[in-house]
Amino acid sequence: MEVKIIGVLGIPLVKQGDDLARLIVEAAREHGVGIAQGDILVVAQKVVSKAEGRIVRLDEVEPSTFAHIVTSVMDRKDPRHVEVVLRETSRIIRMKDGHLIMETNQGYVCANAGVDVSNVSGGDVVSLLPKDPDRSAQMIREGIRGLTGVDVAVIVSDTFGRPWRLGHVNFALGVAGMEPFIDYRGQTDMLGYRLVVTRMAVADELAAAAELAMGKSSGVPVVIIRGFPYPEGEGWGREMIRPLEQDLFR
Repeated sequence: MEVKIIGVLGIPLVKQGDDLARLIVEAAREHGVGIAQGDILVVAQKVVSKAEGRIVRLDEVEPSTFAHIVTSVMDRKDPRHVEVVLRETSRIIRMKDGHLIMETNQGYVCANAGVDVSNVSGGDVVSLLPKDPDRSAQMIREGIRGLTGVDVAVIVSDTFGRPWRLGHVNFALGVAGMEPFIDYRGQTDMLGYRLVVTRMAVADELAAAAELAMGKSSGVPVVIIRGFPYPEGEGWGREMIRPLEQDLFR
């Protein structure tokens, strides 16, 4: 099996109200890549958030008393940033050594509730996660299908840390046009052992693979993965969030 990971060049700086599907299709055509039936498009969360207006200017934020307390206790620099993090938080998981690990309003557990200053506007503006990344992925998918006539899978990805390993990788937030898992439970391995728990988070694997072509400063917010036989279906990224009752660490 040959799998290609293709960065889509030429996508302009995205602003609120932009039609992401059209920008992706036009850039793919312009650079001779095109979009083919069965492609997987991995789209960086940051451009989705920009297009959807999920951007906050810090000079318009009034920090709460609690934000000031957290800022002083955690040795953070900007109470306005902390205030935005708190607004995007449904549950505080851990505050330690300057780190704010939060459960977001969408259910993800990550640093700063996904509020980010990189690749936005030099520090005076922050981006928020999309309100509904699955819906965002579905809208991009439908837009591409309307413009090209081909059916693709779409993943909206973001970079998260991992609790047991150093370094960051891309994870799938929103998913459309595919199942987020490949389930091997009930099958047997090469030696005949019956698999009981093996359920591969294929959407996360694809998001991580796409980051190899995205980078953090290369200006490539969209990647096409071509040739991978993904599990077709109408799955959602939210299916990948571990339920609280199954979480051994919260």
